Amino acid sequence: MMRLAKYLRPFLLMLAIAIVLLFVQAMCDLALPSYMSDIVDNGIQQGGVVQAAPNAIRQSTMDRVVIFLSASDKARLLRDYSLINKGSPGAASYLTQYPDLAQEPIYVREAVDAKEMAWLDQAVGKGLLAYNALQQAAANPAKAAALASSLPGGLAFDPSRLPPGTDLFALLARLPATQQSQIVAAVNRQFSTLDANIVSQSAAGLVKAEYTALGVDTSQVQRRYILHTGLIMLLIALLSAVCTVVVSLLSARTAAGLGRDLRRFVFRKVESFSSSEFDKFSTASLITRSTNDVTQIQTVIMIMVRMVVYAPIMGIGGIILAIGKSSSMWWLIAVAVAALIAMVATLWSTAVPRFRVIQNLVDRLNLVSRETLSGTMVIRAFNRQDFELDRFDRTNRDLTGTMLFVNRVMAFMQPGMTLILSGLSLAIIWVGSHQVAASSIQVGDMMAFMQYSIQIVFSFLMLSFMFILVPRASVSAGRIADVLETEPSILDPVEPKRLPEPLKGIVEFDGVAFRYPGAEEDVLHDITFTAWPGQTTALIGATGSGKSTLVNLIPRFYDVTGGTICVDSTDIRTVTQHELRDKIGFVPQKASLFSGTIESNLRYANEEASDETLQLAMDIAQATEFVAATPAGIAEEIAQGGMNVSGGQKQRLSIARALVKEAPIYIFDDSFSAVDFKTDAALRRALKEHTSSSTLLIVTQRVSTVMNADQIIVLDEGRIVGKGAHRELMANCQTYREIASSQLRKEELA
Repeated sequence: MMRLAKYLRPFLLMLAIAIVLLFVQAMCDLALPSYMSDIVDNGIQQGGVVQAAPNAIRQSTMDRVVIFLSASDKARLLRDYSLINKGSPGAASYLTQYPDLAQEPIYVREAVDAKEMAWLDQAVGKGLLAYNALQQAAANPAKAAALASSLPGGLAFDPSRLPPGTDLFALLARLPATQQSQIVAAVNRQFSTLDANIVSQSAAGLVKAEYTALGVDTSQVQRRYILHTGLIMLLIALLSAVCTVVVSLLSARTAAGLGRDLRRFVFRKVESFSSSEFDKFSTASLITRSTNDVTQIQTVIMIMVRMVVYAPIMGIGGIILAIGKSSSMWWLIAVAVAALIAMVATLWSTAVPRFRVIQNLVDRLNLVSRETLSGTMVIRAFNRQDFELDRFDRTNRDLTGTMLFVNRVMAFMQPGMTLILSGLSLAIIWVGSHQVAASSIQVGDMMAFMQYSIQIVFSFLMLSFMFILVPRASVSAGRIADVLETEPSILDPVEPKRLPEPLKGIVEFDGVAFRYPGAEEDVLHDITFTAWPGQTTALIGATGSGKSTLVNLIPRFYDVTGGTICVDSTDIRTVTQHELRDKIGFVPQKASLFSGTIESNLRYANEEASDETLQLAMDIAQATEFVAATPAGIAEEIAQGGMNVSGGQKQRLSIARALVKEAPIYIFDDSFSAVDFKTDAALRRALKEHTSSSTLLIVTQRVSTVMNADQIIVLDEGRIVGKGAHRELMANCQTYREIASSQLRKEELA
C-alpha cells in the first residue's frame, strides 16, 4: 500500500478534515455512556439530586449535621452557606423557591469552585448519613445496639433507652470537645471504605427529603434533570451523526478520486508501454489490475479512513473511561480483547494467503473468457465448445472454491464476535451486580462500563478487520504499483532533435540488429538498406524470417539493439516518439477497428481531415463500394473489434485510415492478405498513383504483390539474402526464386 501512498497527496486536505471530524465523533460517542450513567444514577436513583451538599438546608437540619464534623470542618462548611431568615434582604425570592422559609431560617449555599464543591459534597453527605443513622437508631433497638457497639469506649449508650422527650442531638452537642472529636473520628472510620460516589448517592435520598421539607417540588427537579441530560445526549448524538455523514462523504470522495486517478495513471502508463512491456503483462491481467484491483483499493481506503483513526481513539478512550467507572473489572475487557485477537489471528493466518491466489485466478478467468469470446468462430469450426466450456468451468470452479473457502473462514467472525460480546456482557453483569450489592459501584456506572467495554471490543475488532482487508488490498496495490513503476524501455531523449521540414521520408537501415528482451540470440542480423520516397520497398520471406519485426522497429515499437535506423539522415532514437509516429502511416498485420462509425475510425488518423480526404482514402483502399452498400454509408456503426465486417473489409478500412493521415512514410505489414488478388492489384495501382511522393514499405508473403516493387528485400532467418527488383532476384536469389516458384506459374514469373 505504501507504494501508492504518493497518489493520495491531492486528497490530504479531505483526509485531514475527516480525521478531525472522526476525533469529534469519537469524543461524542465516548461521552454518551457517561451521560446514560448520570441519568440512571442521578436522574432515576437519586431523583435528580446530583450533590449531597444541597442548595438549601433547614437550620435545624444543619445544626444536627455539623455535630458530626470537626470544628475546622464546621467553620469551613458554614462559610460556604449563608443563613437566611424571612427578614433577610432578598428573602422574598427565596421564599418563593423554598416555602418553608416562612417557618424557620434556612442555609443557602454560596457559589463555590469545583474543588470546594467536592469537599462540601463529602462533608455534608457524611453528616447527613450519620444524622440519619442516629435518628433511625433512636427508634430501632437493633440498630441502636449496632450503633452503640461502633462508638468508642466511654461513649457507649443506647439511644432507644433515653428518657422520653430527650433531644438526642442536643445531648450530643453538649458533649465535651474531646468526646465530640471521638464521635467525628468514629463517623469518618465508618465512611472510609465507601467510594465518594457511593456517599453522594446514599445521601441523595436525604437531600431529596430535605428539599421536600423545604417545600420544593422534587418531581420537577427529577424531571428537569432527566430532560436536561437527555437533551445534551440528543445534541451529542446529532453531532456524532453529522460527523459520521460528513466523514463518509469525504472518505467516499477520497476513495473514488483515488480509484479514478489510479485507473487514469495505469491507462496512461500502459499507453506508454512498448511491445517489450506488453510481453511482461498479459492483456487480461492489465484489465484486472485497472478494474478489480483498483476497486479493492477503493473499498479499503473508504473503510480505512474511518477505522484507522476512529478505532484507536475509541479503544484508548474507552479503556480510560471504563477504568474510571470501575477499576476492578478491567480484567474482563482484557480477557475479551485477548479472545478477539486470538480469533482474528487464526482467521488472518488462514485466509490472507488465499487473497493473492484469488487475484491470480481472476486474471486467469479473464484470460479464458477473453480467448473464448474472441475465438468463437474457431471454436465452433472445430466443435470445441465442450472443451472450452470445460476449461472455463475448471477456472471458474477454482476461483469459486477459493473464494468460498475464504468466505467460510470469515463467516466464523460474526458468531465468534457475538459470542465474545455476549460473554463479556454477562460477565460484567455478574461481577458488577456483586459490586453494586457491596456498594462499591453504582448501577449506572456498571451500565456505562458495559457500554465502554463493547466500544473497546468493537474498536479492536475494527483494527483486526483491517488486518484482514489490508493484506488483500496490498496484493492489489502491489500489482498496480508493478505497472506504474515499470519504466518503458523506449523513452524519448532528454534533448530531442527535430526531423527536417519538409520531410522527404528516406528510411535508412544501417547494420541493424535486434534481439527480443530475454532472448539468447538476435532475430535480425546486419540489416542494411534504404527505402526512398516515391518508391515501393517490399519485404518478403518465409514465416518467421523477421519481416514484421523489422518494420516494427521503424515507429520504435521496439528499439534496435545494434546499428541505426535513420529518417532523412536523423537517427529515430534522437527524436520524440510522437514526432516520429506522426510522420508514419502504419497498417498492422492484424487489422484493428474501434467501436463507433466508419467515419470515426477513418478520422482516428486525423480528426481534421476533410470529407474529400476521407473519400479519396476509401477510393484508394478499394473500400468505397462496400461502404456505399451499407444502410448508413460512412456513418455505419462498427461493432467492437470490427466484428460486423469481414476480414478483407477490415483490412481495407485500416488501409484507408492510414491514408487519411497523408504521411510521408507508409508501412503496410502484410495488410493485403485478406483481400482478393483483383482488389490487391487495384489497391496497389491506386497506392502507386496517389502516394507517389511517399515512401512505401510493404510486408507480404505474396509474390504477386511485390513483383512491381522498386526494391524487394528478401529475408531468411533474420538476414538479408537478396535485394533488388523482381527480375534481378529471380536471377540471383535462390530463396526468392523458391518462394516465387511455389506461388506462381513460370509464365506468370516472366
